[in-house]
Amino acid sequence: GTKKKDACPGLGLFYTVLSAFLFSVASLFLKKIEDVHSVEVSAIRCVFQMVFVLPGLIYYKTGFLGPKGKRIFLFFRGFLGSSAMILLYYAFQVMPLADTTVITLSSPVFTSLLAWIFLKEKYSIWDLLFTLLAVTGVILIARPPFLFGSDVAGIEGSYTDHLKGTIAAIMSTVSGASTFVIIRKVGKSVHYFLSIWYYAVIGFIGCVIALFVMDEWRLPYCGKDRVLLVLIGLLGLGGQIFLTKALQIEKAGPVAIMKTMDMVFAFILQILFLNHLPAWWTVGGALCVVAGSSGTAIRKWRQSLKKARQNEI
Repeated sequence: GTKKKDACPGLGLFYTVLSAFLFSVASLFLKKIEDVHSVEVSAIRCVFQMVFVLPGLIYYKTGFLGPKGKRIFLFFRGFLGSSAMILLYYAFQVMPLADTTVITLSSPVFTSLLAWIFLKEKYSIWDLLFTLLAVTGVILIARPPFLFGSDVAGIEGSYTDHLKGTIAAIMSTVSGASTFVIIRKVGKSVHYFLSIWYYAVIGFIGCVIALFVMDEWRLPYCGKDRVLLVLIGLLGLGGQIFLTKALQIEKAGPVAIMKTMDMVFAFILQILFLNHLPAWWTVGGALCVVAGSSGTAIRKWRQSLKKARQNEI
């Protein structure tokens, strides 16, 4: 038989960047929506994911439950992933776009630690350096009140809402980091469409229950809001597909660090469409995050070349 070709070097990191762009645009549209609860937005996004993923499950004949030994991982992937989405959407609605984005980008710290503990992935001094560099950038950009005081420029609404949004963003980060590790643990033994299917189904069920409990279910009155909800669903689906594929072919730590490109896209969109210029703290933080992401990409590329040369020998 013929040998199966190795994945293109850096392909997983490219998928991560593309996923970051799609998620950032979806977040921008979320800021433009009025009078729709974040849980309802999450439910609508889950519906779109189920509708578009269902034909793929039928075509690839993956089934709806997955392999017996992997179902528990898929369940927790769906539960934690959907929880991260709901918390993130809430944070986006009560905080500035860029602030929420950079807070969630502290995920490399949790992801690398969890991957080291549960997946036994190597955690070198370079991983630590790039992680610290990225986290430093996140802190400079976010300027959290517990470090810089409560009188922070750029807060939307009250300080109480800002604090709630910060807590939600941190909880979303921890949940998201856990899903990174679970997807990596499952690997290619489960089709990525099935992983997204669990995410959508469990997320939709949870959102519907929450909406009825809070009595917040209502369709948007504005036609523009309905169009934005559709776009959020489509962009969220695309971002989820590319992120899942990236995690199936790349280590959890590098993917989480490369995902800091979310910050770059968020600030560009914020300047262009929300007319909010970043401060010098933001510029310095952006440089740190980009440096950490670039360092990770270069290191991965060099490792791939070295491995390819060893295989040839």
